[in-house]
Amino acid sequence: MNSENIYSYISIDEYSVTPKYAQISNSIVKAIEKGLIGKDYLLPSINQLSYELDVSRASAEKAYRHLKKSGVIGSVAGKGYFVSAINKIHPLKIFLIFNKLSTHKKIMYDAFVASIGNDAIIDFYIYNNDYALFKKLLKNRSDEYSNYVIIPHFLEGGENVAEIINTIPKKKLLLFDQFLAGLSGKFAAVYQDFEKDIYAALVQMIDKLSKYKVIKIVFPNYTYHPKQILEGFHLFCIEYGFDHEVVDEISKAEISVGDVYIILMEDDLVTLLDKVIERKLVVGNQIGIIAYNETPIKKIIQNGITTISTDFHMMGERAAQLVMSNSKEQIAIPFRITFRESL
Repeated sequence: MNSENIYSYISIDEYSVTPKYAQISNSIVKAIEKGLIGKDYLLPSINQLSYELDVSRASAEKAYRHLKKSGVIGSVAGKGYFVSAINKIHPLKIFLIFNKLSTHKKIMYDAFVASIGNDAIIDFYIYNNDYALFKKLLKNRSDEYSNYVIIPHFLEGGENVAEIINTIPKKKLLLFDQFLAGLSGKFAAVYQDFEKDIYAALVQMIDKLSKYKVIKIVFPNYTYHPKQILEGFHLFCIEYGFDHEVVDEISKAEISVGDVYIILMEDDLVTLLDKVIERKLVVGNQIGIIAYNETPIKKIIQNGITTISTDFHMMGERAAQLVMSNSKEQIAIPFRITFRESL
């Protein structure tokens, strides 16, 4: 058997964030599973594969190295690579789609992939908070996936996202990071309870918040963050009698002594800190800052920024566990507060 037909079985999806070497190795495994190529099938050389697929030699070499490590292919000096096993069936074929790959989303991704292990095929996509691209990727999906792991966050649109996701069999679905109303059937979820989390966090901070005059949350009109954050914020401020304000554009806002800011987005944190430095205000005394999502830099800047953050590593691990156990459990991952000098 020779490799003349192998290129028709290998697909490189330019929309996918999955590395090309993994797309090549995954395609070869899928072809073996479908019986399109069998044991002792002679694969093209690394140079041939690189040329025909228009990928780097390093990607082609890494694909074969991955398949060889998995026991799917073997090699003989002077003869090349061949299929050595046809029973290395991957029970899991996962369609994984994120809105973006920020620092904390990368933690989720790394934890998920590490927990799933090597016995799964993962096709990874990022839609950059663009509902139109999200819709296109979901509509063009293959039916061969065993699981769909989806983060549904959009800058605009998305009102009908439940209709798109409802086309996926619920036994295959896991909602990740954000829960979504309007879905039918029983499905798995690992998510943040945004309204409950911010309310409970502010309750725990009440003694420190009391030294400030106004609590302001920076919530841009273009943010992908869920409105439940605002609902929890308003509920806390009304119940505990705090003056409060929603700021939609921090670059145009006047900051005053006695303000404490809740910041959702990294760029807005930088803008606020620029204003603080320009006015020579003392963070943690004249002005307070609370930021969403723990990142290493927040331990350092301004002697430390207080954060509200979920455990992103735990989110990735728990999602992988539900996928591997075929569980339909719905798990809200608890948040944690890290108090620092900014409050």
